[in-house]
Amino acid sequence: MRNMKRFALLTAAFAALLALMPAAALAQIVELGATKTPVVAPTCPRGATGSNCTIILTQVTALESVRDGVTYPTTVKKAGYLVAWTVGLSRLSSNNQTAHNAVHYLDSLYGGNTEAGISVLKSVGSKSLHRWELVAQSPIVHLQPWLGDVVQFPLATPLPVKAGEVVALTVPTWAAVLSIDLPTSSFAYRQSRGANCSKPAVTEQAQQTIGETTPYSCDYPGTRVEYSATEVLSPAVPRNQIHARRHP
Repeated sequence: MRNMKRFALLTAAFAALLALMPAAALAQIVELGATKTPVVAPTCPRGATGSNCTIILTQVTALESVRDGVTYPTTVKKAGYLVAWTVGLSRLSSNNQTAHNAVHYLDSLYGGNTEAGISVLKSVGSKSLHRWELVAQSPIVHLQPWLGDVVQFPLATPLPVKAGEVVALTVPTWAAVLSIDLPTSSFAYRQSRGANCSKPAVTEQAQQTIGETTPYSCDYPGTRVEYSATEVLSPAVPRNQIHARRHP
């Protein structure tokens, strides 16, 4: 009992000490891409069926250019590390057999199972050219078990990011991640290709080679890509730091 009381007192003292510590000493977490509209699992708009329900992203890297009126919402403001990413995935159908058939069809049409990862991009040249260099990329994740959910994937190895870089969603095969028929002035995204923008990519054009520069010429107003990324900011060096010679 005495040990329990001592533990309780130590715990209380430690909690009080934490409360007195300046907030700046704690790690700051930012959700890149977060706006007033949360990430959701997409659904087909009422009346849209079959080929008219264009919620499937295929074989490209996608970069949100406008979300809730915010330009390039996944832009890194301060240096840090990406530690997780979130994606909203459509179930495709409330009917299990219909959903199963749709998954099988998409797998065969777009080169394999539904999968995705995040990419860190850096703008190259004139911004009007919409050219982006791939700086870093997370492992690609198999998504099928989570169709119909919003899911967050932690990164075993955090990705370093710098101010001005942006986070995109890379889909080597296919992923049901698009919310469509939204206000064109408030939502838009771009794809990593420069031609045949009116049709889905039928060959793999996802940006996956580090150092590669790709034009993002295909622009899609009125569509939202359901993803975000979690960044832990690098701590700022305090002004009142204690200076001492480092020992070898």
